[in-house]
Amino acid sequence: MLLFLETLVGGLLAGTMYSLVAIGFVLIYKASGVFNFAQGSILLFSALLFVTLRESSVPFVLALLLTIAALVLLAVLIEKLVLRPLTNRSPMTLFMATLGLSYVVEGVAQGVMGANVHALDLGIADLPVFVGGVLISQFDLVAAITAAVLVGVLALLFDRTRIGISLRAVADNTRAALSVGINLHRIWQVVWAAAGLTGLVAGLLWGARQGVQFSLSLVVLKALPVLIIGGFTSIGGAIAGGLIVGAAENLAEAYIGPYVGGGITSWFAYFLALVFLYIRPAGIFGERAIERV
Repeated sequence: MLLFLETLVGGLLAGTMYSLVAIGFVLIYKASGVFNFAQGSILLFSALLFVTLRESSVPFVLALLLTIAALVLLAVLIEKLVLRPLTNRSPMTLFMATLGLSYVVEGVAQGVMGANVHALDLGIADLPVFVGGVLISQFDLVAAITAAVLVGVLALLFDRTRIGISLRAVADNTRAALSVGINLHRIWQVVWAAAGLTGLVAGLLWGARQGVQFSLSLVVLKALPVLIIGGFTSIGGAIAGGLIVGAAENLAEAYIGPYVGGGITSWFAYFLALVFLYIRPAGIFGERAIERV
């Protein structure tokens, strides 16, 4: 039973790392209905910029503020140069635009900051700690707390502020929102900036764990099953999907892995997502599409 609890809790905490990546997708999808394939590249760009500034002896807080400023500027440029010219185009066109954008961001990051692997130290030791008799990772615990704080901040932003109300209006009915004077372009800039800041948090945590390198952008692939399971339109769904994926991976590796030669964590999440596509295509908290005929 103790082994089961440790495996389960470890998986739940690790799943919050997936959730942090998935939240960035949800924010943009809710506002524009676009699956932003460039989220992984923005995650990489933010982590790479931060670690490059730190290696140049820039103080931690100043490096963080400069990275945030760069992400806000990037969000404004993306809206003006990529999204605005493609307004009212099909979702597939916008998806292809974000796909191209991902290569542009990665190419610029590599050209300016290089392609070497960078070690990132956030001052969080990856040591085992006992919580209620259960052995868990201190790093995973900090990541879980960070995810909880981030979700709380986003909830306050989108539920209690004017910009949040405008975002929900755009998500519910874009034309109606435009008819009452909501600035769609400003909303897109805010949402892309928020997704970029979420990507920064995820990028720093993932970078501290496995190093800041260009394979970091591939963590978006792990966010796909999280989004399918939790739903593309719910921040709570992104958290729930991440927890389910993390726990299922750990438990499958511990109890099924020995019978199939191990290596289950590389594919089990996608198998689980496939099952959800059969039984609940919209995800646990996703909104089912209703079409009038």
